[in-house]
Amino acid sequence: MCDLYADIIIDISHEALDRIFQYQVPSFLREKVCVGARVTVPFGAGNHKRSGYVIGLSNTPSIAVNQIKEICEVQEEQMVVEGHFIKLAAWIKQQYGSTMIDALKVVMPIKEKVNSKEQKHLSLLVEDSKAKELLFQYQQKKYTKKAKLLEALMNTPSLSYEQAVKELDIGKSTIDAMEKQQVIAVKRQEVYRTPIFEADASKTKCTLNEEQQKAVDRFTSDYSKKQYETYLLHGVTGSGKTEVYMEMIEHVLKEGRQAIVLIPEISLTYQTVKRFVSRFGNRVSIMNSKLSKGERYDQFMRAKRGEVDIMIGPRSALFTPFSNLGLIIVDEEHEGSYKSDSMPKYHAREVAIQRGKMVKASVVLGSATPSIESYTNAQLQNYVLLTLKNRAKEAVLPKVYVEDLREELKKGNRTMFSERLRRLISEALEGGQQIMLFMNRRGYSSFVSCRSCGSVIKCPHCDVSLTYHQSGELKCHYCGFSRRTPKTCPDCNSKFIGAFGTGTQKLEEAVKKEFPKARVLRMDFDTTRKKHSYEEILSSFSKGEADVLVGTQMIVKGHDFPKVTVVGIMVADMSLNTNDFRSSERTFQLLTQAAGRAGRGELAGNVVIQTYQPNHYSILAAKAQDYESFYQQELSYRQLLRYPPIYQMMVIFVASSEQEEGMKMAMNLKEKILSLENSKDYCLVGPSVATIGRIKDIYRHVLYVKHLEYEGLTFLKDYLELELEKEKENKKIKVYFDFNPMGMY
Repeated sequence: MCDLYADIIIDISHEALDRIFQYQVPSFLREKVCVGARVTVPFGAGNHKRSGYVIGLSNTPSIAVNQIKEICEVQEEQMVVEGHFIKLAAWIKQQYGSTMIDALKVVMPIKEKVNSKEQKHLSLLVEDSKAKELLFQYQQKKYTKKAKLLEALMNTPSLSYEQAVKELDIGKSTIDAMEKQQVIAVKRQEVYRTPIFEADASKTKCTLNEEQQKAVDRFTSDYSKKQYETYLLHGVTGSGKTEVYMEMIEHVLKEGRQAIVLIPEISLTYQTVKRFVSRFGNRVSIMNSKLSKGERYDQFMRAKRGEVDIMIGPRSALFTPFSNLGLIIVDEEHEGSYKSDSMPKYHAREVAIQRGKMVKASVVLGSATPSIESYTNAQLQNYVLLTLKNRAKEAVLPKVYVEDLREELKKGNRTMFSERLRRLISEALEGGQQIMLFMNRRGYSSFVSCRSCGSVIKCPHCDVSLTYHQSGELKCHYCGFSRRTPKTCPDCNSKFIGAFGTGTQKLEEAVKKEFPKARVLRMDFDTTRKKHSYEEILSSFSKGEADVLVGTQMIVKGHDFPKVTVVGIMVADMSLNTNDFRSSERTFQLLTQAAGRAGRGELAGNVVIQTYQPNHYSILAAKAQDYESFYQQELSYRQLLRYPPIYQMMVIFVASSEQEEGMKMAMNLKEKILSLENSKDYCLVGPSVATIGRIKDIYRHVLYVKHLEYEGLTFLKDYLELELEKEKENKKIKVYFDFNPMGMY
């Protein structure tokens, strides 16, 4: 029998994840040691007993056998949350292609040590007579700070540490000295940094309509039978999916289990959390990238200690360390932001389903415009399809108009507003209603060009043009490079240089010029850099402090503003004319979601889609709110062109500081694939220079591989990883794998 060795990380901390130790598995523990197992091992020169987690097993020692120690025991009763996450990391490594360390850093709930926050209170330890005696001594010796603090504590039984420091100007050294002398006591209490804002926890619940109740009944019936399924909740915009989620969560909480609610954008957190806190009170917490390290640490600890039952947030919230997770909800499941943009390039929807299988939890995917992949899975009965065909509270879908911008130009209209949109905005403003205008590009103009020689000012580190902002700055939205806009062309010194294209800043300016009395708010990446800017903008618009909200796609997803009666989609073609096989799907989703913001209250809604391609099937389907017709036509194109979900696709991405070396590596990988016996099962496209051939001075090359089965691609990924491991000299060239990418490279 071959010897068995285990790769182990000692304890769980950010530092530990950068170091793996190998131990031998004794024969009597072979049946018990597995990936994710918590074990006791001798550690360090003194062989002190420490806990660790098994992250890998092999028959090959990495160092001299006589230097490898043996595992002492498997802590079978200590298989806590960390063990589960290690198993999940192993699955991510295998499924998406990455190192185990990178996968662990994704799933580990606490990535670095953060000090806990304390509240401290000061009180007297000595009796009144002794205090008076000490006060006299301090005054005689001119210990003014000690005397000041002692006198304050003689007049009040307790004083907060902050009051002593800020109001009385008492230093830490004075407090420490008096505590050491046992004159005062410092009571320390750990408190949480909480990012949750106050909300009226009225625990109200609305009455579900027939469709909503039917969806909830199916879920609760399965759950009671311990049938933990994956559900696709397909409901039109405004159909009340959130109410269905809350009913499902309530059922899960009654079973003593917890729930995670994933949302695609931080901007949705404000309204989502407000509704959940109103229903479930302080058992709700949030997680997102805008939180401080301390706040993130505290929310994970609250979840781990069982002090919260519901965690809401984007992708990272999926790894909340709940010990008895019973439900994962992925709202707006079609959103591209659920796909990680760094290694490993996992998709949160797929990882949520895998985590659900591991812990016997149900998964609910919700959307008004499901991804083609998810809807196909529902058609194949891999998911249970739950449908909401009508808006809740008897609200009706808005009336949608498609305006041909070519015709507007023929009429002499050179403004950003079609005649219909201008009229509807004017009527809404006169009626005290609100308007949302969607432009899928931030900035003032898209690029700066010379009309004399035709050159475009580009980023010196990336193969993209710089975006013009109203401040006069040119910015690269890939690497962050910025410079002032030149007054003359850098190439030919011509003065005929100017900004072309349009963006949210320019749209905001146009609204103010066209409707001078309108109060306008803008919401895009540039206006939401500060920590609470999302909440501030959305709260202000919700309170009616603005008439028009201008923004990028972050304003069109999931928000519910009853007074919004007009939605304008300024240039629908922006998402349609991208170099991406999903462009039609993304356009349909964006237009349908944007249209869904109108008429959600008692007033009827109007939506204007402005486009240069009014007869495109994605635009016509969005106008009719007809998902089925769009799905059928899109699927036929995917089948014809061998795209997901009919075929599975993997991108082999090569990054190198030397352009020629990068292409050489990409060609080498292609030759390795063609040398396989089953190479005919693979469809290869490329290699070629990526759409953006250089970012941050790194050259990018891609090779697309298609196969009917996902397993065929994971086999190929494993094979190429082994081949790359042999070629040590190529370590300066980075090779990444991305399965079923959300965009083209």
